[in-house]
Parts: sequence; C-alpha cells; structure tokens
Amino acid sequence: MKRENMFNKSCERARNICIVKTLAKLGHFPTKISEKEAWFLSPLRSETQASFNVSLVKNVWYDFGMGKGGSVIDLIMEMKFYSVKEALDFLEMSPVLPCLTMPKKLSRPETKIEVITVEFLKHPALLKYVYTRKIPVKIAATYCKEVWYRYKNRDFFAIGLENHLGGWELRNKYYKNSSSPKSYSFIDHSSTRLLITEGIFDFLSLAVLKKELVVNTDCIILNSLAFLRDLDDLFPTYSEVIIFLDNDPAGRKATKELLTIYDHITDASDLYSNFKDSNEKLMSDVEKKS
Repeated sequence: MKRENMFNKSCERARNICIVKTLAKLGHFPTKISEKEAWFLSPLRSETQASFNVSLVKNVWYDFGMGKGGSVIDLIMEMKFYSVKEALDFLEMSPVLPCLTMPKKLSRPETKIEVITVEFLKHPALLKYVYTRKIPVKIAATYCKEVWYRYKNRDFFAIGLENHLGGWELRNKYYKNSSSPKSYSFIDHSSTRLLITEGIFDFLSLAVLKKELVVNTDCIILNSLAFLRDLDDLFPTYSEVIIFLDNDPAGRKATKELLTIYDHITDASDLYSNFKDSNEKLMSDVEKKS
C-alpha cells in the first residue's frame, strides 16, 4: 500500500510538469500560442499543418491527427516508447518546472528557429567539434552542412542535417536543436536495402565503421524514435532493413517491437554491443589506436 501511494504521488507530481516546456526541452516549439492553448506540429508523426494541441489551462495535450491525448506522462510514453515507470523516471530527472498556475496573459515567445543561411561545412569550431566526435571532416561534409540560424533574437551556427520535409537537425558543442518541420532524414542511394539509425552522429559513425554498407544502402536517420511510426508504409518496399538503434531502454524496446512485426528487419546493434551507440564505439576504437 505504501509503495502504491508513493507511485500515485509521483504520477500526481509529474502531471503538473508543463507540457509546453517539456516539448521545448525535446526540441519542439509552438507554431501558434494564445492565453489558453498552444499548437504544435505533432512530435509523434510527420505533418505540415499543426494539429497537436496543448491546453495551457488544463496542461493536457491532444493530437487531432492520431485521435489521442493525455497528460505529460502519456506524451513521454508515446514519444519515447516508455512504460509509465520509465516516463516518470524521465520526468523526475527533468529540470522542467511544474505548471502549478497559469499566467493571466501569456505573450507569444520568440522560440521559432529561423534558418538564415546554409553553407559548406567549414567553420573552425564546427570542424573541431566533428573532430572530437572522431568523425573525418570529409564524411561530415558529405552529408551535413553549416547552418546559421536565429533563435530568441540571437544568431547561432551548427552542423545541420536536412530532413525529408526541409527542416534541419542542428548540432554543435553546446546545443541540440531542430527547425520546423521536424521529421526523419532520408539519403537515397537507389538501393533495395534500407539502413536506419537514430541520430546524426550515429549515422556519421556508421559511415566510418561500415563505409561500404552506408554508400550502397538507402539510409534513414530518425532524428527521433517517434518517427518510426512514419515508416510503416516504407518498410515493405525494401527487401532488407537493417536497424542500428541505441542500446538504451527506448532503443531496445523499439528494436524488439520491429523484430516482432517484420521478418525482413535485422538488428545490427551488436556492432556496438558494449556501448550505447555507434559513435561511442567509434570514439573508443580511435582512442585505442592513438
């Protein structure tokens, strides 16, 4: 009974955590906001018109495209394929502040990322960052760009990977961000085989560790595990699908689900079985050689 009471209290605390701030921490920002509600491009699927609503009064969400909604706990479970306990652990570790009371007037924050220019990857700070992740500059420059963007009236630059809807995943030493629309990135090599990784540096690391495989295979960088849902129609069009998801609870859970559903999907995470992902494996290999 005591354990059940503690669990209920944890759920109650978590439900007070602000959904809008939680989404911002995860790289999702409102396209429209008023005193009572905020509208987002859905973080759970790909779309071009915002149909994901957050009530700023009740602190609940509803995705009109999916017909699903709920509390911030439900949202984290959907986005990260977590159980209730895993979602609570994630939220308890989060620095996001609770939404205990709502302000009477909420002005629209300047949180939209505006891409200013896209250039060849050349800035010394970005090249140094690529070097610290043990990625050869030539490989990084093959797939990524140098993106200058404006956020909260300040200009920044980052390594950018374009997604298939024209948005950008943005990385530098200090920030992990993305511009709208957010989706997965697709690299077309006219292959009947598909390779899937979670993030930019996972993919770039595979381009080092498995160069021949990468250059002869269509590749998808998910940019978020949530976008696995967008690939249901794509999987059957390939004769073979090879997945390199992270060795963490969310990645392992997603891998298990995919292997249960599809016969032509292969889990290749044994390449980095003692590491969280392929980049950790690559960094370890390079450090051992030096």
